[in-house]
Amino acid sequence: MKLSELLNDIEVLENTAAGDLEISDISYDSRAVKPGMAFVAVEGYVTDGHKYIGSAVKNGASVVICQKKTVEDVPYVLVKDSRQALARLSSTFFGHPARKLKIIGVTGTNGKTTITHLVRDIIEKATGDKVGLIGTNENIVGDKTYEAERTTPESYDLHKLFNEMVGSGCKYAVMEVSSHALITGRVEGVRFEVGVFTNLTQDHLDFHKTMEEYRDAKAKLFDISNTAVINLDDPVGPYMRDYAKCPVITYSAKNDEADLVAKDIRLRQSRVDFCAVEVGKIQRIELHIPGMFSVYNALAAIACCEALGITLPDIAAALRESRGVKGRVEVVPTDTDYTVIIDYAHTPDALENILRTVRDFAKGRVVVVFGCGGERDKGKRPKMGRIAAELADFVIVSSDNPRSEDPEQIIEEVVEGMKGLKTPFRKIANRAEAVRYALAHAKPDDIIVLAGKGHENYEIIGNQKLHQDEREIVAEFLANRKK
Repeated sequence: MKLSELLNDIEVLENTAAGDLEISDISYDSRAVKPGMAFVAVEGYVTDGHKYIGSAVKNGASVVICQKKTVEDVPYVLVKDSRQALARLSSTFFGHPARKLKIIGVTGTNGKTTITHLVRDIIEKATGDKVGLIGTNENIVGDKTYEAERTTPESYDLHKLFNEMVGSGCKYAVMEVSSHALITGRVEGVRFEVGVFTNLTQDHLDFHKTMEEYRDAKAKLFDISNTAVINLDDPVGPYMRDYAKCPVITYSAKNDEADLVAKDIRLRQSRVDFCAVEVGKIQRIELHIPGMFSVYNALAAIACCEALGITLPDIAAALRESRGVKGRVEVVPTDTDYTVIIDYAHTPDALENILRTVRDFAKGRVVVVFGCGGERDKGKRPKMGRIAAELADFVIVSSDNPRSEDPEQIIEEVVEGMKGLKTPFRKIANRAEAVRYALAHAKPDDIIVLAGKGHENYEIIGNQKLHQDEREIVAEFLANRKK
């Protein structure tokens, strides 16, 4: 594509490059630059891409797009905001694929992954259309599944995925939209058919600083959505409803003022079922994922899919066939007299949800293994310690991606929140050892909750990303025991 075509949607402040320059591809990573490519120098929150212009030039960049003038001997295009430019350039380069898809975005602290999978299941089963998926666990395009590096990809990677989805015959894309993505412009130029808000609890305050900033970041989804679906039971729900300028559909399990309300809720060991009630409609819903939060996830998916024109009976039929997502209330096969559940819970609210869910059907003790991430919001550490001590019968405080922080120090900050409570606990910094300890001391009818890692099959210690899958740890422990 010629540079002049690529710059069609960009406000250019200064340009020293020829318009007929042929651009083979775009990169925001200087290490990935090849001859003929355009390098976009993005000013990030960790580092500044402008520092790597020289590296990009050495690798063969034909032109640099930047928001600070470069001293390198290379044609450049000066723009006001290179991050915004990256999104617009990427959309243009791939032929504006987002305009060829009906895109559903889900934001909120918890529930995003499950809801996106439920929405995908419903659309595909009810309409027969292909649906691409972008999220924390994985990115799915047709029959291909890619490991996800972050909840919402960088704008170039996002439009590349959209383009692949269009090419594979997808008519819809459903994606998790993080607060980071909304603030940093990763979804610049994307219009959402439906935007969903699940809830807001403490998380990412290392980035947003205050809950108000975090809330306002999430609310930006409704600036770029045609329809908003909002959880009215969340304390922030009314704020989101009032903020949204597009049509709004609210859902609730408590408030009859909502457009969609769950009634006659029955929480069972392996599923939930309830009546979905709307004006002039009522439908029994059954979802084979336990816990009250599953009711809320189902309500979000129902409201979203109705906004897309799918009927309530078709939605109910699809939900009956849906199963859980890897790492979300995932029961690990053990063939033992105790149960092991893996869950991604890594926020105070999510940890409380999984422990209350398990408490509802536990016959024996509830044992939880969890930790808190290094270089992340420190304020939630004592809160999660207190929740664990209040809701579990035995607590093992361990690691969860300590990164460059001292795991022992993180554990002490978690344990600080457990003071004054009599729940027995143990501190084991090595995550694999903590899991093995829980299994070795399990009693009949215990439920062991391995919280925080979920779908992740790694542990980040220092700068190293080390393979560690808790399913494998459990399987290996049980195999050795049989020997």
